[in-house]
Amino acid sequence: MIYSLRGRLTVRELGFVVIECGGVGYGCRTSYSTVSQLGSIGSEETLYTYLYVREDAVELFGFATQQELSCFKLLISVSGVGPKAATSILSDMTPERFAFFVASGDSKAFTRTKGIGAKTAQRIVLELKDKISAESLSGSVASDAAAISAVSSGAASTSVTEALEALMVLGYSQGEVAPILGKLDAGLSTQDLIKETLRIITAKR
Repeated sequence: MIYSLRGRLTVRELGFVVIECGGVGYGCRTSYSTVSQLGSIGSEETLYTYLYVREDAVELFGFATQQELSCFKLLISVSGVGPKAATSILSDMTPERFAFFVASGDSKAFTRTKGIGAKTAQRIVLELKDKISAESLSGSVASDAAAISAVSSGAASTSVTEALEALMVLGYSQGEVAPILGKLDAGLSTQDLIKETLRIITAKR
C-alpha cells in the first residue's frame, strides 16, 4: 500500500499530477482543489494516496490533505459512487463543506456536481450519515473525557453533535475535537462550530 508520496512535481494538469520520487514518476488522479493547492512545476510536494484496483485498471489517487483523502474513501464506499465521481464532488467542494452537507442532510448540494443525480446524492447522505453516527459512538481515549461524554451522550445541542460528526468525517479524532466543541457556545450553528473548531486546531499547529 502506498500511503503517501513526497517528491518533485513534474506534471500539473486539471485532475492529474505526477510526483517524481527517487527517479520514478507516480501519476495521480486528483481533485481540482488539490491541484490548486500545489506549487509550480519543480516544487516539492506531498500527496496522501489511495490505490484503486479493479479488474481492468489500477489507478493511484492523491490528495493534498488527509481530510480530503478521508472524504474520498467515504465517497467510494457508497454504492454507485466510483473514484471519478468522488473526485468530481471533491473538486466542487472543500472537505469542510462536504462534511457539513452530509451532517446536515443536504443531499441537494451534491447534485450541483455534474453527473451526480438526485438518487445518488440522497444515497451519499443516507449511507455516510449512518457511518458517521456509528463512528461517533465508538470514539477514542481522550484527555478531556467529560467533554466527550457530554457530546456523545446527547447532552450537547444538536448542532454540536452534528459538528462532531462532520469533523470526524474529515478524519479528525473524537478526542481531538470534542474537548474544543465542549468549550464553544452550543448556540452556534453547525457550520460556525465546524469553522471555529478548525480555526482553533490550525492555530495550535
